[in-house]
Order: sequence, then C-alpha cells, then structure tokens
Amino acid sequence: MSYLKIEKGLAALTIEAYGRDLQQLAEFLETKNRALLNARRGDLLEFIEKLTSNLVESRSRARKLSAMRHFYKFLLLDKQIKSDPTLNIESPRQWKILPKSLALTDIDAMLAREKARPQRPELALRNQALLELLYATGMRVSELVNLRVEDINLAASRALVRGKGDKERIVPFGVCARGALETYLREARPLLSNGRNSPLVFVDRSGTGLTRERIWRIVRESKPDKKASPHMLRHSCATHMVSNGADLRTVQTILGHADIATTQVYTHVAMDRLKQVYRKHHPRAASRHVSGSR
Repeated sequence: MSYLKIEKGLAALTIEAYGRDLQQLAEFLETKNRALLNARRGDLLEFIEKLTSNLVESRSRARKLSAMRHFYKFLLLDKQIKSDPTLNIESPRQWKILPKSLALTDIDAMLAREKARPQRPELALRNQALLELLYATGMRVSELVNLRVEDINLAASRALVRGKGDKERIVPFGVCARGALETYLREARPLLSNGRNSPLVFVDRSGTGLTRERIWRIVRESKPDKKASPHMLRHSCATHMVSNGADLRTVQTILGHADIATTQVYTHVAMDRLKQVYRKHHPRAASRHVSGSR
C-alpha cells in the first residue's frame, strides 16, 4: 500500500479498493492451499472466471486484475518472486456504451427546481452554485468536496482541481457557473460558515465541508423523477461538449482522464454528429438525390 501511494501516486480510495481486491484473492487462493506469493497464472485465471460466473461486472473485474498486476510488479521489484503470474492475462472487456447522461432540458429543470424548493435562501444559493459547477466542469464528487476557495479564480472563470493521484489540472467554467458562484460566495457562504474559517468552497450549516454523501443527496433531490447523480452530471458535461463539436483531447483534459482511451467512450456521440453533417452536406447522402443525376 505504501508503494502504491508513494511511488505510483494512486488515490487513497483506489488504494483502499486494491487492498480489498487482494484480500479477496488471498481468500480464494487459500481454498486452493496456495498463497499470494506462490500463485500461478492458472490460479489467477480461475479467480477471474469465478468472478465472471458470479456476475461481477467487467469494470470491477478489470480493477481487480489491475490490483493484481500492481501487486506482482511490486513483488518482482522487491525480488520476492521470479516471474509475474499476471503476464498475458487479458483485461475483461469494458463497456463501450456511453454512460448515462441528462438532456439539456433535464439540466435546466434541475436548476429551476432547486431554485424553487422551499429552503433557507443560503442553502438554495449554495446548491445552485454546486449544481452549476458540477455540470460546467465535469468534476468528480471527490474533487468538488476538496475544492478550496483559493482554487477558484472568478475573474478568469477557472478552477484548480486536484484529481486522482493528487494530479492538478485547470478547468474553465462559463458565465452561468461564475454568476452562481459569485452570488454564493458573497451572500450565502459567510452565513453558512458560522464564524468558522473553513478553506473549502462548499460548506454546510455548521460551517464544515460537505461530505460526498450530502452532495449526492443534493443532486438526487434536485431531480427526483430520475436517478440523477454527480457522476451523471460529469457525463452530461462531456456528452454535451462532444455533441457540440468539442474534440476528445479537450474533453480528456477537462475531465482529468489519464488515458485518452477512457474518453473514447464518447466517440460515438461525435460520430452521430459527423453522420448528421454528412447527410446534410454530401450530395449523394440525402434522400432527395435523384438517381442518374450528377
């Protein structure tokens, strides 16, 4: 775990998940009278096959395989084993469908509902700014929880975001998010801070930072007819950018994806747009084309 944190720079939640995954593998190997140090490639394949038969989704299986690869790479570097049993084990196929996102009308309805809900004015302003910023930047909920006042540059309409592995990136936001943030920071946050000098942007009524669970509830309550979530707003941000012409490299930078392959899940949105442009402008693509005409 120290190796993952110090040398690989992985996020705390990822390290915690990898620990659970390796514990699960150790318990499986114990049933075969083996241990982590003497596991063979066949043992690991059998473990993955068991996960598949138990209907563990492909993303979870891929993460468990990643945990094993990191672990056995560490053992090789530490000279505790002579060969890596994870070599040539293919990753489970990941879903290639677009994650669920909201339509623009749904986003507008969420913001309107939050503004109209009967609640203290300072809470309404906070929640409005929170929803606007989530949608405008595509931040992960963990990134929003840890966002500090000093990370916000209202004049430049941008935020310094700390993502997975404490990697920093600059994310821009638009006039709607900026206006909501300005109002919240000026009128609502001083009331919520309750005399406490919290460095965090979003605080509760006791002046302490919001938890992940509280942010989830705020998003869920703003769209009760659909199971909205902070992650859905993140996907909506990316989907709407791509559908309006943004290139994948830009979306990758804004979302903080380490690998462009992660962003490529949005490729088919761009492809739909390309098809629309093609059908509109190519002379032989339109249904009005007359056979034999040139």
